[in-house]
Amino acid sequence: MSEWFEDEAFWDKLYPFMFPEQKFAIADDQVTSILKLASLEGGSVLDLACGPGRHATALAQRGFLVTGVDLSSVLLRIAKDRARAENVCVDWIQEDMRRFVRPEFFDLAVNIFTAFGYFDDKRDDLTVLRNIHRSLRKGGVFVIDILGKECLAQGFLPTSSEELPDGRLLVQRHEIFDDWTRIRNEWIVIESGQATTFRFHNTVYSGQELKDRMLQVGFDDVKLFGGLDGSEYGLNARRLVAVARK
Repeated sequence: MSEWFEDEAFWDKLYPFMFPEQKFAIADDQVTSILKLASLEGGSVLDLACGPGRHATALAQRGFLVTGVDLSSVLLRIAKDRARAENVCVDWIQEDMRRFVRPEFFDLAVNIFTAFGYFDDKRDDLTVLRNIHRSLRKGGVFVIDILGKECLAQGFLPTSSEELPDGRLLVQRHEIFDDWTRIRNEWIVIESGQATTFRFHNTVYSGQELKDRMLQVGFDDVKLFGGLDGSEYGLNARRLVAVARK
């Protein structure tokens, strides 16, 4: 039985809402912050769940050897087109993050924009973390950016909506379940008077829960931040960013 993220219609229909041009515009600044957190100036990088390649392309423009991995053919096609337009080379691979491993190859691995915790079986998240750990060279760094449980609890909205300039409307409904370990989402796209509904869920982690799992698979020196800018993971945090070394 397939899982929600394997539905290409999900990524195709929701792409304009998830990846507006503003998100591409800030990608280079985010890469600057990531490299500062990782204390890295060159080498090979794994962008896991790279999506349309915002960060992979920006890293390649800086001379890094970049591998972008994603399961979605829709998003990889966009990533390839944008990289070609920017005249940069990225090794694009279509694969499930539970299966992708390239032992001791990368100096840096990144997983950005809450591209973690998708799976029905929570043990799969540990598999992904183990794969990343195996794929890093000794001394390599892993940077992950998600919406932390504390941030979610502080600003939780059961319902929200967003309209694009062309009139398309996205209505989002959210419900916490499974003892505050998962969030159930219903996203409704209304276009030309017709509604298309997508339902999906993902696991949410607190800072300590994420850190514990990273330590469990072998990472050392795990530090938590409230954003890619290196701010404190405290009351004012808007994101959960963890930086770990092998």
